[in-house]
Amino acid sequence: MKVKYFDLENKNVFITGGGSGIGASIVEHFCEQKSKVFFVDINEEESQKLIKVCTNKKLSIPNFIKCDLKNIKETQNIIHKIIKENGPIQILINNAANDTRHSIDEVTEEYWEDRINTNLKHFFFTIQAVKKSMIENLGGAIINMGSVSWMMGEGGMPAYTTSKAGILGMTRSFARDLGPYNIRVNSIVPGSIATERQIKMWLTPEYKKFILDRQCLKRQLTPDDVAQVVLFYSSEQSSGCTNHYYMVDAGII
Repeated sequence: MKVKYFDLENKNVFITGGGSGIGASIVEHFCEQKSKVFFVDINEEESQKLIKVCTNKKLSIPNFIKCDLKNIKETQNIIHKIIKENGPIQILINNAANDTRHSIDEVTEEYWEDRINTNLKHFFFTIQAVKKSMIENLGGAIINMGSVSWMMGEGGMPAYTTSKAGILGMTRSFARDLGPYNIRVNSIVPGSIATERQIKMWLTPEYKKFILDRQCLKRQLTPDDVAQVVLFYSSEQSSGCTNHYYMVDAGII
């Protein structure tokens, strides 16, 4: 632990896609702060591994609920049950996404709808589900995870980049509507992050060179770099920050 945020201790935190990658690092960092963490993921095996990691490190143990976020009714029911049994969700981290590459000609109507549902739709409905409890609790923090891919004009995944661009508009809309209730809504925008999935599928030596050549900082970013920023914008240390996006990209944009 590099920083202790005393206000995050015992806070109810809900994280989507928390089983692996950046999401797993976010879960672990909140557990390190002794937050009460609830996370959903479709991958039960990876999620159970994360719970073992937290147990072995003697951190707070997160609560895992298996969930397909494309099932909006199921997702909202899970959130409502958590609130009923544990009190208001004070921090919401919308993280789950899938950046599988695809060409323009591969995209059918069904694939397009699936990518939007996977990468954007559930962000709206998780916020809808926590809104009432945050208002009753006189405030909260919501973070929507974006991506530099659309800002860089990256090709090869148009449905994904469209979804991620939409997150910024959604973030700013919710920030305006929920600001009067002391609910802060921001987006954290990761750059090229060396998750296990990225390393395995796309982070070739050639692509890594391309990224490092463009970055101001000449090192590969890791999930921890993102999670540390998520903690700050979830904490009251950022109490005046809302309606914006914050880059964790080593200066690539």
